[in-house]
Amino acid sequence: MCGIVGIVDAGGVSIQLYYALYALQHRGQESAGISTFDGTSLHKFKGSGLVADVFSPSVLTDLKGTIGIGHVRYPTTGQNLPENIQPLNFRFQEHFISIAHNGNLVNTSELRAGYERSGQIFITTTDTEIIAKILINALSNSGSVEDAVRTCMHKLVGSYATLIMIDGVMYGFRDPLGIKPLGIGKTENGYMLASESVAMDALSAKFLRDVKPGELIRIDAEGIRCMQVAVAGRRAHCVFEYIYFARADSIIDGVLVYDVRRKIGKTLYEEDPVKADSVSSVPDSGTAHAIGYAEGSKIPFVECLMKNRYMGRTFIMPTQKERERAVRMKLNPIPAHLKDKSVVLVDDSIVRGTTSKRIIGIVRDAGAREIHVRIGSPAIKAPCYLGTDFPTREELIAHNRTEEEVRKSITATTLHHISLEGLIKATGFEGENLCLGCLTGCYPLPIEGENARPSQVDFVDATYQTKLGTFEA
Repeated sequence: MCGIVGIVDAGGVSIQLYYALYALQHRGQESAGISTFDGTSLHKFKGSGLVADVFSPSVLTDLKGTIGIGHVRYPTTGQNLPENIQPLNFRFQEHFISIAHNGNLVNTSELRAGYERSGQIFITTTDTEIIAKILINALSNSGSVEDAVRTCMHKLVGSYATLIMIDGVMYGFRDPLGIKPLGIGKTENGYMLASESVAMDALSAKFLRDVKPGELIRIDAEGIRCMQVAVAGRRAHCVFEYIYFARADSIIDGVLVYDVRRKIGKTLYEEDPVKADSVSSVPDSGTAHAIGYAEGSKIPFVECLMKNRYMGRTFIMPTQKERERAVRMKLNPIPAHLKDKSVVLVDDSIVRGTTSKRIIGIVRDAGAREIHVRIGSPAIKAPCYLGTDFPTREELIAHNRTEEEVRKSITATTLHHISLEGLIKATGFEGENLCLGCLTGCYPLPIEGENARPSQVDFVDATYQTKLGTFEA
């Protein structure tokens, strides 16, 4: 899970990229980077840490240009090493190329081995460099970015929302199943692409629409053009964007994330009602779910845990030890709201279970009499290969355990996960158009050793479908 943004704007892009990345900070906290192009030279700056720590006013002043791309990273492939920080930058036939990617390839090892046998050298351990190799090799043969992207989609297996800056032109494309999000926005003097609509909100830009799965977008100083490269028989939007990843105020694939989470909360009550004094959330990712539960149950929503807003998201911290240490620093109970109370505690998911057990312990130590845990996702029983840090089956608490066994392990009074059917209905999508691999063990792409229901992908012989300088949402 990462956040990407690209902007072409005559007014200059470095400050805009900074604010857009700041709005996407929840998607990655390990590193941040920006590359810009001023017409003759590529400027770049990257570093480990949060956006506000990596970039200073003087750095942003030096990032000159009217086109640029940015990235915030949570590593799912490749360690958090300086060489793995994106965007990745290259020189090719006197051209400056910069690339940023959100997603995860499942055939990285196979592709990398093939290139290494042909004498190619890799600088990083990321799958993003694989995408760059395919693009540059294809460009050397045809000279056409459109053909290069088509080649990418033929070769890549996995999830990818990708931005490429080649000199003064920006390209963005999305895998044919649309697993990872990418949207189009209109800035004051140009256009932008970003993982979530909130990045556009941060710039007072107008969100136009989502990039279609399998679509290629081209943006330069003269405007925007769009071309459908590939069409799949179905879609496979990552359901965890709606449960946890995305900010609640984002619109992803036409759906407001906040509305999905409220519906999940209402469904949780309908599926397993319980009498309690109050409904509370594990902030912030469980808050919209809890509000929906309170609305459905008529039980008052009362904040019982206060979040330290200067702490990052514990789920995307790289080690379990760091996650556990961060929980007590991040969440502080309000004993006056908990003492001798029966509380419905709503959270988005349970992965390993250790963090949930720690939170329940905090609430119980503050005086809660009963803690009824309600979870906005079905039990996670399988790993994710497509960009989420869900570990091996053996590390997942719900693997080979019943809900009652999980309840005992995390010490809750009662426990209920939303049903798969209830979750699907809350999203508004058909189940076949969601990636549910971590919940069902059946994946939308062929993965060695796993069950899969891959979709046929057809490639479109098309030119750009909108005229240069015009765009219809």
